[in-house]
Amino acid sequence: MGADVPLVYAFDHKHRRPPMSLKGLLGGKGANLAEMTSVLRLPVPPGFTITTEACVTFLRDGWPDGLDGEIDRHVARLEKAMGRKLGDPDDPQLVSVRSGAAFSMPGMMDTVLNLGLNDRSVKGLARATGDERFAYDSYRRFISLYGRIVLGIEAEAFDGKLDAAREAVGGTTDADIPAEALVSLCHEFKAVVKACSGKPFPQDPRRQLRGAIEAVFRSWNTPRAKSYRVREKIGHDLGTAVNVQAMVFGNRDERSGTGVGFTRNAATGENRPYGDFLVNAQGEDVVAGIRNTEDLDRLGEHFPDIHDELLAIFDRLERHYRDMCDTEFTIEQGRLWMLQTRVGQRTGRAALRMAVEMTRDKRIKLTHEEAVQRITAEHLDQVLHPQFGESNITVLTSGLAASPGAAVGRVYLDADRAVSASANGEKVILVRNETSPDDIHGMQVSQGILTARGGLVSHAAVVARGWGIPAVVGAEKVQLHDGRFTVGDTSVAEGDVISLNGSTGEVVLGEVELVAAKPSDEFDTILGWADRIRKGKLAVRANADNGPDATNARAFGAEGIGLCRTEHMFLADDRLPVVRRMILADTAEDEGAALDELHKVQKADFLEILEAMDGLPVTVRLLDPPLHEFLPAVDELEIKEATVGLTKAEQKLLQASRSWHEFNPMLGVRGVRLGVVKPGLYAMQVRALVEAAVERQHAGGKPIIEVMIPLTISREELELARGWVTEAIADATRGLRRKPKISIGTMVETPRAALLAGEIAEQADFFSFGTNDLTQMTFGFSRDDIEGRLMKPYLELGLLARNPFETVDADGVGELVRLGAERGRAVKPDLKLGVCGEHGGDPESIGIFYDAGLDYVSCSPFRVPIARLAAAQAVLAG
Repeated sequence: MGADVPLVYAFDHKHRRPPMSLKGLLGGKGANLAEMTSVLRLPVPPGFTITTEACVTFLRDGWPDGLDGEIDRHVARLEKAMGRKLGDPDDPQLVSVRSGAAFSMPGMMDTVLNLGLNDRSVKGLARATGDERFAYDSYRRFISLYGRIVLGIEAEAFDGKLDAAREAVGGTTDADIPAEALVSLCHEFKAVVKACSGKPFPQDPRRQLRGAIEAVFRSWNTPRAKSYRVREKIGHDLGTAVNVQAMVFGNRDERSGTGVGFTRNAATGENRPYGDFLVNAQGEDVVAGIRNTEDLDRLGEHFPDIHDELLAIFDRLERHYRDMCDTEFTIEQGRLWMLQTRVGQRTGRAALRMAVEMTRDKRIKLTHEEAVQRITAEHLDQVLHPQFGESNITVLTSGLAASPGAAVGRVYLDADRAVSASANGEKVILVRNETSPDDIHGMQVSQGILTARGGLVSHAAVVARGWGIPAVVGAEKVQLHDGRFTVGDTSVAEGDVISLNGSTGEVVLGEVELVAAKPSDEFDTILGWADRIRKGKLAVRANADNGPDATNARAFGAEGIGLCRTEHMFLADDRLPVVRRMILADTAEDEGAALDELHKVQKADFLEILEAMDGLPVTVRLLDPPLHEFLPAVDELEIKEATVGLTKAEQKLLQASRSWHEFNPMLGVRGVRLGVVKPGLYAMQVRALVEAAVERQHAGGKPIIEVMIPLTISREELELARGWVTEAIADATRGLRRKPKISIGTMVETPRAALLAGEIAEQADFFSFGTNDLTQMTFGFSRDDIEGRLMKPYLELGLLARNPFETVDADGVGELVRLGAERGRAVKPDLKLGVCGEHGGDPESIGIFYDAGLDYVSCSPFRVPIARLAAAQAVLAG
């Protein structure tokens, strides 16, 4: 890093580009503080940002050379602006030290407030302000924050003493603790620090500052931060910026306060500001949910002029950012200060409403294209969340409706126990007094979240909304005890089932039936705009194996079926015995009889699907899995043989299971290889499909069918299989004047097939890239095994940037798809190209497929709306 490249920038630094575009360097918080200060000139306490580059250097090599000097210069500049010295014993300047990554990670990293206080400066603060209580309240907060965040002391060591001090004076909030009790509490907190760390609480303000900055840097790599980044697909190598800012005090007196405000309602999307605030408090009190908050209307009653000034700032922010913003603000003795702003997180329903309404808002004037880009896959997921299906329910208690959707699960009062229960297959509701970043792993696995304290901008509410987890917060009647919670006389033990509705705030004892949600009008509006954007560029199909799934897929906007897995039809209870008879057949006659029976049910299945998708293409994959999947497990039969014995039929099944058993079935007799060893099987499937198409045609339908041969690895293999299919089609359509529209292609799911795509294309009308198997074979990973054991450490250690089974690996699998598409089209320019793996519903993967030149993606029916949106966003990005 060159010596001439600054590692520290003042908020009012004149950047060559708008600061809000420099989030990679300044972090989101620092970029927006600079924007508010240098561009909008809002009332922001002065300060400076230590860049993400400094953090990356620190985590790699230690404290960066020259950083001390830069910090000293900026501290001196801040002191000059404020007219006070950091930690001065007579009239101290205090600062906050906050994290600020490029991507929003609410509550994942650390903040230290009131830095600069010590045993001498706290007395100077008391004298300068004439308020001993305020000074020692600030000091006790600083000691506990510094102890937890910088020195790694458990919060409970401080919280217990704070609770005892409050109870000793009969108080209900921290504001009831008098000055003399706070003085004693500071002594107790310092004793905790010495007992737990072995060293006295640091008194040197510069040493305090260095420790806090290092702690914020280190917080980038805490388990909770890593876990959040893995879930949100944020790179581990970005680092966080650190913002050092002059303190302003919401806990100064009754003319002071602090709050969080949104320019629009982040839960509903209503064009009306909302938020939470507390009188005589600091920001941590609002977001931690330690005290129950008041809303912005009440702010207007306490501070009418401040309320008007804040709403005017909200209007300026919306005009400037052209989006809903969330803010943090502090009122110090009647003066408003803006501490941060950012484009606010929102629920799916709110995101859709805002995006559509902002196209009509003359202040903002979003285009339809911009509106489509504002919506994420998570937003659409949330809108499709289930709701309570019963209206006649007995509500146990109610809280604030913090994150929409309904959930049912077993109560767990601890994040670790919630994770263990989820790993055992239980559906979990996490119940806490309030959540903290240490609960993230439990929140991730929960169906829903319930807290006894907190407001709509508490940690639980913000994280739950961001992740689409239904949540009810601030349910004041909930009292937590050891292993249970109570509401009045009702006791709910850990493991009991409750239901909660994050759209209404209701909590119900027992299981309530859930029903699918009805998407809003804005849902259809946004997807209609998305469809117009991607029309003719990237189609969206669905993976569907039966009539009901095909009907649902079409209702969700699917433009055909990209993958119909015929093996799923064989696993039905009435079909599996017939499949086994075909496998066990000793003679050609017996095998033929079983195939004839399967032919009838396959034809009926295909008729349902073709009717649901009439006029749209239906890609039917011939049988793919190895035949042992249709047989009982060898070990199960052997155990039964050794214990109670087998019937004659079971003995025959055991013999067949042993015969078809393979050590590595994924690479064994499956796909087209099945057709080689049992050619009658594929012929039966093709006849059933074509006869169904003919029948649909006679009924006035317009069937379009695509026969997909799985797992071919060479031109010769596909040529052989195409011959079987062509012969079966000819048999089924013999004598017809008008024949159904039929094409024949293959699934490209091995690296070899992708590399030899030019040769294979000579025998194909279309390619469908099977990225599930292509990923397994490219990485050498078994999805069934690595997901449960190896994926987590690989992601947390940064060995993989993404889970390749969720988001396609751009440099490996993505490159094979691009090469296969390019080489196939070089031989056959009109070759149809699609993808049908699980990646077909992943927005990031869809962008890679669009860049590779594919014609369509295919995914599960439920993810079709997400794929429609992502396809449009890929077109706009391209």
